[in-house]
Amino acid sequence: MEKMKNVLKPKPNPQQLLKDWQRRLRQECRNIERQIRDIQREEKNVQKAIKEAAKRNDMGSAKALAKEIVRSRRTVNRLYENKAQLNSISMHLGESVAVARTVGHLSKSAEVMKLVNNLMKSSEVAVTMQEFSKEMTKAGIIEEMMNDTLDSALDSEDIEEETEEEIDKVLAAIAGETAAQLPEAIRKQMLKQPATSEDAEENVDDEEELEEMRARLARVRS
Repeated sequence: MEKMKNVLKPKPNPQQLLKDWQRRLRQECRNIERQIRDIQREEKNVQKAIKEAAKRNDMGSAKALAKEIVRSRRTVNRLYENKAQLNSISMHLGESVAVARTVGHLSKSAEVMKLVNNLMKSSEVAVTMQEFSKEMTKAGIIEEMMNDTLDSALDSEDIEEETEEEIDKVLAAIAGETAAQLPEAIRKQMLKQPATSEDAEENVDDEEELEEMRARLARVRS
């Protein structure tokens, strides 16, 4: 019975598919814009916390938070790239439908396939693009891609190592004036060594606040 329904159900024409895909692509772009705003808003709180940590000579916490900012800025850069590629897919889909008006059917697009494949490697939009991949494969826009693309995308999140240079640049930009007031030997020691157990006991509230802030930043990145 289900097969009979599928046979009788009219297939959407290229224009209908295009409108639906472009609507969903615009929605995905809005989601990306919202995520970017959330990350940047949370970053302002982290910057304030870095300055406060530097003032109390807690350079270990300041550096840990600077590392989170480096990771978040990388995420924002990826999100901007994702948005640009989503807009490019929408543009190429419009071109495909224009061609379909002449030939009577949707033709494969190497550019769309390349863009979809790239986005399936990005953890932020991998699940959404897997759905698009199935639909576009069925419609004849792209060829079927390997299923393990999604798995590799989800497994690759946060595999990048933050370089010491990037972290130190962020730390210097945000807390440079405060940190510069510390004796150089003390500053270097605080940057390299974690807090002692005695320091941790005296600063339980600070540590809990640090972990909570890092957790919030991680949530808005995900």
